[in-house]
Amino acid sequence: MKHHIYIVTACIIFLFASVHSAQTNGNTPDAGTRCPVCGMFVAKYPQWLATLTIETDNVLYFDGVKDMMAYFFAPEDFGGAAETGIAEVGVRDYYSQKWIDGKTAHFVLGSDVLGPMGYELIPFATEAAAQNFLKDHQGREILAFSEITPEHIDSMRKGHKMKMMKKK
Repeated sequence: MKHHIYIVTACIIFLFASVHSAQTNGNTPDAGTRCPVCGMFVAKYPQWLATLTIETDNVLYFDGVKDMMAYFFAPEDFGGAAETGIAEVGVRDYYSQKWIDGKTAHFVLGSDVLGPMGYELIPFATEAAAQNFLKDHQGREILAFSEITPEHIDSMRKGHKMKMMKKK
């Protein structure tokens, strides 16, 4: 009987750990969750979702890698704190749609595939998949996470920023 209690306890711990993991990798933003960079409702674009998990276990959802990286480089520009550490980066592999670690992903820049906000970094779990996509979709180059610069992001965001209306 005591043996069964240990098994049940282990199963419960595993279940709670799995639920926590599903929340932190960005699987389930609710319908009202907005991208902190552009304000779009992210649940409308599940294939483009990207997440940053802040060290406080706060998960931020983005409507694409481009906006996630804009926040990553300058969180204070979008209501975040510059001193807050990023614990996890989550992106979806373009072909499989499985969540992958953004820090080990391969990103195609300059392709003919557009995301919800126009030009986008397209993530892949393997370099081979990124190479195939690059050839099929006129990509310009493949970048590792560490090779993405603020200049890449700024050039992709030009022309896609909302213009503020002046009050009369």
